[in-house]
Amino acid sequence: MIYHLSLQTAGFIAGVFLLLIGLPGLIKPDFARGLTQRLPRSRGAGITLLTIDLAWSFWLLATMEMGEFSSFRRPLLFILPIGFILVLIFVDEFLAVRALGILFLLAAEPLLDAAFFRSETSRLLVTVFAYLLIVAGLFWVTMPYLLRDQINWSARTPARWRLTHALALLYGAAILACAVMRY
Repeated sequence: MIYHLSLQTAGFIAGVFLLLIGLPGLIKPDFARGLTQRLPRSRGAGITLLTIDLAWSFWLLATMEMGEFSSFRRPLLFILPIGFILVLIFVDEFLAVRALGILFLLAAEPLLDAAFFRSETSRLLVTVFAYLLIVAGLFWVTMPYLLRDQINWSARTPARWRLTHALALLYGAAILACAVMRY
C-alpha cells in the first residue's frame, strides 16, 4: 500500500469529485458548457495538469518500493523532469486532454487500493469509478480528440447536457452516501 487511504476517504474523494463535476453543469449550464468546450485545447490547463502529473509521478517514483528495479530509481527521477519539459515543448495538440488522462490513470490506483480486500458490496461503486477513470485515461492519452468529441456530443442539446451532469451528480451522491453510512 502506497497511499494508505481508507475506503471511506476514497469514497469521499470520489463522491466530492463527481459532485463538483455534476453541479456546475446543472446550476450554470451555459457557463460550464463554454468552459468545458475550451478545455481540450487550453494550453494553461494542460501545463497545470501536467505539472500536477509530474509532481505526483515524481513523489510516487521517489517513495514507492521498486524491488529488483530499485537501481532504476535515480535515472528515472532524472528523466521524468526532462520528459516533462520535452512534452511542454513538443506536444501542443490537446495537451490538457493528455494530462487529464494521465491524472485519471494516477488517481485510479489509490481508489482501487482502498477498495482492495473489502467485503462491502458497495465498494464496487468506488471500484467501477476507478475503472472508468482508467478506461477514460487510456483513451484520452492515446486519442485525445475523443474528449473533444465527447464534450461536443453531450453539449449538443441542453437535455443531453443536463442528463450527463445529473448522472455524474447521482453517482457521486451514491458514493458519498456509502462513504458516510457504509464504509
